Amino acid sequence: MAADDGDALPGAAHLAAILGMASMALAAAALSPDGHAALALLLLGSTLACVAGLFGIRRLRRARLRRDLVRLGARIIERDTVPGLLSDMQGTILDCNLAASQRFGARCGTLAAALSRHFATPSATLSRLRQRAAIEGSAQDMIATRRGHLRLTVTRLGAGALLWRIDDLTERTGTGRAADALGLPMLTAGPTGTILYMNEACRALTGGRASTLEAIFGPEPPRPGQVQLLHGTPEPTEAIMAEIPAAAGRREIYLLPPDSVPRDPESTGIDGFPVPLLRLDRAGIILDANQAAQTLLPEPPGPGARLSDLLEGLGRPLGDWLAEAAEGRAVPGPQFLKLRGPGRDTVLQVTLGKADASGCLVAVLYDATEHKSLEAQFVQAQKMQAIGQLAGGIAHDFNNLLTAISGHCDLLLLRHDKDDQDFGDLTQIHQNANRAASLVGQLLAYSRKQNLRLEQLDLRDTLSDLTHLLNRLVGEKVRLTLNHDPDLKQVRADRRQLEQVLMNLVVNARDAMAQGGEIVVETDNLWLDAPMHRDRAIVPAGEWVRIRVMDHGCGIPPEKLHKIFEPFYTTKRPGEGTGLGLSTVYGIVKQSGGYVFVDSAPGEGSCFTLMLPHRAPLAEPERPARPAEPGPLARHAEGVVLLVEDEAPVRAFAARALRLRGLTVLEAEDAEAALALLADPELKVDIFVTDVIMPGKDGPTWVREALVDRPQTQVVFVSGYAEDAFAEQQAGIPNSVFLPKPFSLTDLATTVQSRIAC
Repeated sequence: MAADDGDALPGAAHLAAILGMASMALAAAALSPDGHAALALLLLGSTLACVAGLFGIRRLRRARLRRDLVRLGARIIERDTVPGLLSDMQGTILDCNLAASQRFGARCGTLAAALSRHFATPSATLSRLRQRAAIEGSAQDMIATRRGHLRLTVTRLGAGALLWRIDDLTERTGTGRAADALGLPMLTAGPTGTILYMNEACRALTGGRASTLEAIFGPEPPRPGQVQLLHGTPEPTEAIMAEIPAAAGRREIYLLPPDSVPRDPESTGIDGFPVPLLRLDRAGIILDANQAAQTLLPEPPGPGARLSDLLEGLGRPLGDWLAEAAEGRAVPGPQFLKLRGPGRDTVLQVTLGKADASGCLVAVLYDATEHKSLEAQFVQAQKMQAIGQLAGGIAHDFNNLLTAISGHCDLLLLRHDKDDQDFGDLTQIHQNANRAASLVGQLLAYSRKQNLRLEQLDLRDTLSDLTHLLNRLVGEKVRLTLNHDPDLKQVRADRRQLEQVLMNLVVNARDAMAQGGEIVVETDNLWLDAPMHRDRAIVPAGEWVRIRVMDHGCGIPPEKLHKIFEPFYTTKRPGEGTGLGLSTVYGIVKQSGGYVFVDSAPGEGSCFTLMLPHRAPLAEPERPARPAEPGPLARHAEGVVLLVEDEAPVRAFAARALRLRGLTVLEAEDAEAALALLADPELKVDIFVTDVIMPGKDGPTWVREALVDRPQTQVVFVSGYAEDAFAEQQAGIPNSVFLPKPFSLTDLATTVQSRIAC
């Protein structure tokens, strides 16, 4: 990245000097009796004035850009818990968040002054970081202070503005005050051996503050698990060293004080360390485990126990990994292994030190269960999002195919009477196309890209209307019971989609009770005083309406619970389910602003809980007098239609359908072709019928361009995606309506005719 060119602009004093010189030159030109000299002075003065004006305009633009960047940066860091500041290239603070104000008192002044109380001579460090950020775009450095470490990160925003984040590592385990509280000497070193921090116990042991590892351990690199002779102490002192790799290549080193060093040659010397340690031979047999490791493991390892008896998940024999580590051939870095045994989900990070003279290894253990759980949640969220995008894309393409299939089927039905022997076959094609459209609708429901027709609902009325159908679905062996809160609040949702959710859940409950039983559907109000953390979601505080569908069936195994909302995943036998039922439930509920959870245990049944936000009824605006209902549309109409559709089969069907109604149709395969047709000012077009998603310019983009010269033209958007996907764009286009795919011949013709008649 190039450096910020704003620093090359002249300052206010320089601009004043240039303007002064320009004024002097112009004044001299006016007073000079020599015409040639006057012309030269006039040109010089004008040039200097123009230069000053250009530089002044650039400074104003740069100042405006900086104000915009500072406002944007302030919004970004406002709620960040890490101290964040905005400064100019000279280090003057322009703005900061609350965390920076509380930690460094950095509301105004300079960054160097704010940090001067925390480490010596911050100006040199800040200047070096600013220079690197100006050239590379960003820079980072770790600063050792008396209280711990500060990680300074700076990012160049442009226009001479810099964004700083100061990550205070003081309170973290192994640093700062947390480390000073340890009686065990420890220090933190950088990748090059520079000592970044030493706690009080370590300074007392080594006789003061050291700058490098060599000053403590000598020229030979320290070896974990071995007795080390410490240098720089008043008299020769020994200690055992343990090392834990940290972030950014740092090393956390612990030293066992000299009075605790075991003199028993058979002792391994790892018991006194506060971190979980195992001593292993190259075959993986556990020779010793300190108290911290025994506490972390479910049970202390017995004599002759192997590491592979406790841990799994490497993907290859642990013995091979240990042998490679003993020979120095293993890939550096920790490995994540899982504790063996049913029902255990504890994940340990295992880091191996270098082998000692006898070929034994010291393994440092760390409980990484929470870390791996968060990582798994993130991966799962990414997977679900990717599947949702895939489902939405497949649904869009299928809707194009189904539009062409059902449309051409409609055209064929127009030429066949009911007595025709082909009429029944065409009807079957049409019905199966509709069934396929329903399946595609489930994919759109999962990907949350379907059309929702939201309305105010009382769930008691919705379930009451649905009771008859639900009783027919559950059959005679299963009893359906509805329990409602008498003061149930209202929600805002799509009635048809919500009914589909309830039917899917009731049908699943029925299938889980092959021998019959009872399904209970309960509704009640739920007030959350604080956000509720459940599974992988955080439900905001507020008023919710809860629906629970409970059964006493076979239940769901724990290992399958986290997969049941994924599309095409089913616990039923082949041919008994598509795997889209619960994924449809998930998509509809999430698109309605709600949450869905499941509680289940094998043999004890399941309970699906839906939580929908309470929505108070909106005040009804005064409506004008309702116009008279329009009469039936004529079989033939007049008008010119510009049809823009990149799918040739869909375009062919739509053009024929509109021409059958007497309309003149102009066809274009993309936006560029449509705009080329409209370039003829003599061409009269009454309505645009256009797909939304197309190669090149999309539908709303080219329509906005076309409406500049033809503002009264009507517009019909068609798409296999939901209207919500481009609702904001459509809102800015007057005289426009939306027609979802797949549409029938009648749907298309009726929509176009009604818009032309407006």
